[in-house]
Amino acid sequence: MVDMRMFRDEVTRWAGGGTGGSARELTEPLGVHTVVLLEGLSDLAAVEALAERRRRDLAAEGVCVLSMGGAMSVGRYAARLGPSGLGLRLVGLCDEREKPFFDRGLAPDSTPRHAVFVCSADLEDELIRALGPERVEEIVHAEDESRPWHTFLQQPAQHGRPRHQQLRRFMSTRKGRKIRYGRLLVEALAPEQVPAPLNDLFTCL
Repeated sequence: MVDMRMFRDEVTRWAGGGTGGSARELTEPLGVHTVVLLEGLSDLAAVEALAERRRRDLAAEGVCVLSMGGAMSVGRYAARLGPSGLGLRLVGLCDEREKPFFDRGLAPDSTPRHAVFVCSADLEDELIRALGPERVEEIVHAEDESRPWHTFLQQPAQHGRPRHQQLRRFMSTRKGRKIRYGRLLVEALAPEQVPAPLNDLFTCL
């Protein structure tokens, strides 16, 4: 039985230099019409968590949510999935500093600018601001990370920094931590707290 994970894996292999035949063969059976291009796995975790909260089965809707492993890859994915490839609709979510990669990589005639949603710094920053640093610290403690969090705060580089910046940096200090908190922070949001770029992404799907 084919599923969206198979399509996602085949597209990733194709972008890495594979032939792309399997991805083409899977597009129609799965009803894929839209691909959401994300920079990394923490963004993927957040988007999947919000889909679950909103009871949306994106795969059943024909939407593939894809982590590219970095914004610099957007051109390769767009060439394979957009008008010159599979002819799919492309939607992006990116950090502010990575927007130029999306602007260059996505064909403006087929992917209007409003289909790329930009976080003011990055998605973690948006989520921390939405929840507030105090609530995020509660989540850190609930995850049994009080000790590493307090050790982190003792580092000279963190002295005097705003709390939301400290929290954002903390989430990047251990492999897999950003991914875990990407999901946890979304799960903690009230419906009205969902950051605009993430909410707008879902509105357009």
